[in-house]
Amino acid sequence: MSKINYCPSTNFNERIAEGTSPINIDMLIIHYTGMLPENSALDWLCNPQSKVSAHYLIDEKGNIYNLVPTLMRAWHAGVSSWRGVTDINSRSIGIELVNPGHDFGYRDFSLKQVNSLIALANKILKQHPIPPRNVLGHSDISPTRKIDPGERFPWKTLAEQGIGLWPHKQKFSTAEMSKKEFIKMLNCYGYDTDNNSFNDLVTAFQRHFRPERCDGIIDHESQVRLKNLIFSVAE
Repeated sequence: MSKINYCPSTNFNERIAEGTSPINIDMLIIHYTGMLPENSALDWLCNPQSKVSAHYLIDEKGNIYNLVPTLMRAWHAGVSSWRGVTDINSRSIGIELVNPGHDFGYRDFSLKQVNSLIALANKILKQHPIPPRNVLGHSDISPTRKIDPGERFPWKTLAEQGIGLWPHKQKFSTAEMSKKEFIKMLNCYGYDTDNNSFNDLVTAFQRHFRPERCDGIIDHESQVRLKNLIFSVAE
């Protein structure tokens, strides 16, 4: 793994426990920076005025920067929800990947960047009990507000390295589902179906698990992949 460079951000606080339950870091959230090249994402995430941060940032050369101690609460998730949890920041580790994003020339993530991410994520997963279904993109936990890391992010490659899940079509097929059934299954997997529109939910699911088509339409392939994910987490 690339050497980890320390670049402390002031934008963090203590993780917040839920009731009497101990703090449990059980989510890994992937973002892209979504900034023009001339703007420094590293500087922005360390700027007190930005009020945002992440635990790590990985640039396109594969350099890794640690901005916030992993035991502290970085400010990366914003208003979000997953499997009923709404304070994602207190339960997660956030990784930002330098990429201009959809507004400024979205492009593939570099091989060096992805390799560094895989090495870092494996290290994190060895240290914290994060289940595969909780390795997520920003768009998964906030479908209406966010679209990162987007359809170019190599989720399948990460899953092949033991990071997150990927649906295996050969395991399970399905008859056509109704809209109501599809929403129920999205909720079962973890998506917040109460506070996001149907189109945003389906598009977020597609960006992660059906990147060839991100139009919010529940085609047969989207149904098959969702059902196989449910099958995977039920095993």
